[in-house]
Amino acid sequence: MKKLILFITLLTVLFEVQAQRWESVETQYGKVQGTYENQQQVFKGIPFGASTGGANRWKAPQPAEKWTGIRMATYYAQSPYQAGDPVAGKSEDCLYLNVWSPAKSPTEKLPVLVWIYGGGFAFGSTAEPGYTGENLAEKGVVFVSIPYRVGQLGFLAHPELSAETSQKTSGNYGLLDMVAGLQWIQNNIAAFGGDPDKVTIFGESAGGIAVSMLSASPLAKGLFHGAISQSGGNFGPPRVTTYPGENQKLLADAEKTGMDYMEKAGVNSLAELRNLPADKLPMGFGMPGGWPIIDGYVIPADQHTLYEQGKYNDTPILVGYNSDEGMSFRPPKTPEEYIEGVKTRYGKFTDDLLRAYPVGKEDVPKTARDLARDAAFGWHTWSWAKLQTQTGKSPVYYYYFDQHPDYAEDSPLNGTGSPHGQDVGFVFGHLNPESRQASPTDHTISEAMINYWTNFAKYGNPNGEAVPFWEPFTTENQRVMYFHQKPKMGSVPSESSMKVLDKYFEWRRTVEGKAWAQ
Repeated sequence: MKKLILFITLLTVLFEVQAQRWESVETQYGKVQGTYENQQQVFKGIPFGASTGGANRWKAPQPAEKWTGIRMATYYAQSPYQAGDPVAGKSEDCLYLNVWSPAKSPTEKLPVLVWIYGGGFAFGSTAEPGYTGENLAEKGVVFVSIPYRVGQLGFLAHPELSAETSQKTSGNYGLLDMVAGLQWIQNNIAAFGGDPDKVTIFGESAGGIAVSMLSASPLAKGLFHGAISQSGGNFGPPRVTTYPGENQKLLADAEKTGMDYMEKAGVNSLAELRNLPADKLPMGFGMPGGWPIIDGYVIPADQHTLYEQGKYNDTPILVGYNSDEGMSFRPPKTPEEYIEGVKTRYGKFTDDLLRAYPVGKEDVPKTARDLARDAAFGWHTWSWAKLQTQTGKSPVYYYYFDQHPDYAEDSPLNGTGSPHGQDVGFVFGHLNPESRQASPTDHTISEAMINYWTNFAKYGNPNGEAVPFWEPFTTENQRVMYFHQKPKMGSVPSESSMKVLDKYFEWRRTVEGKAWAQ
């Protein structure tokens, strides 16, 4: 009798699992079958574009080849080709996305949250263990992660490449990959239980900058309905010699950089460059041609100007950055090094900025590091929030991530805040209790951020049950959500200092400032 009961129990469990597991899902290119994990349908490695190698290298993404039968979508595809050794390997055949769906049936129409990874536009992979979407999907959203070409394979501009296209532009192939991924979502996500009319994009670092760029790109219009940027923003003016926060070149300058790249590669023509094996291409930081540009097509113009004119995709936004971003980007070791760096980059604004972001007599404290933080992230977030409240109709939510323990005076971390990228584990629910920044309240903050992010995807508003009220940022009420031990509202951090930095960026757009930056 006991054996019979056990047999019936096993059959019942098996039946329930099979009843919840979907049959294959039909996409525009063919059928796919995923796995069933933690009451979610999981699909890895779904093609949304053809290989970007061979004749497709440095071209807009092409449609994937259709297939017959059922394609098993149970493993990550290879990561985009890049310097180093990314998770899952690397290949120019890299346009494959991943889906986590908690929907009980394909007709459920759940909100969709789309992840765009960071990595300085030089590195990145959807296969990173910290980027799995189960904790977000558990809250009732369909999670999608999309890859994009990085480095010189993703962003190289060159006169010969521009001449090939009807738009007479080149570069920004990685951004075009993102657009293609969002188009696939519009055409296919309903079959996975998602709602194509309720898509939110989110990313961190280069991914957050990309979210900002997509928010200003006419090619992405209508492809998403909300945007979350973690340590992102793209509101600095272009310049020939780039710096963090002023990273973009104009097309003509980027094409000259592309010619320099061809010389570094040791070839004399585009045909020769395309024929080089990927592992023979110069790649990585320090090589020319590895960042998005103002091409007049994907990115029509200086984004600050576009927002001033109301020429952007006006959706709800949730934007913010970390308290000690400057700690993560090779901060100056001495006061003298800091002062010299400020002189080199900021010219006539040196004295004002040294007063706004003071350095110590013998050390480089957080007050000085915050100049790098704000130049790359803080000012962009603040400008984005202000501009959208002035020229847009959709709500703005602003945050400041400062989650860390109170360090002892003799700790090497005393006087530091939250470094670049620390927020990602909190948003995905993948915390590291062994981290030097670990705090007893980490789980509380992580759960709050997961709820806020998924609420935003559902409602265009982060508020809901079980979380403190998040006030929208407005022109009259510039309020910011602080994540420090618990969520709480506060004022714009370092606002008086950022006002000085704002004057620098305003001057950079004058005739004098443009000439100086050449």
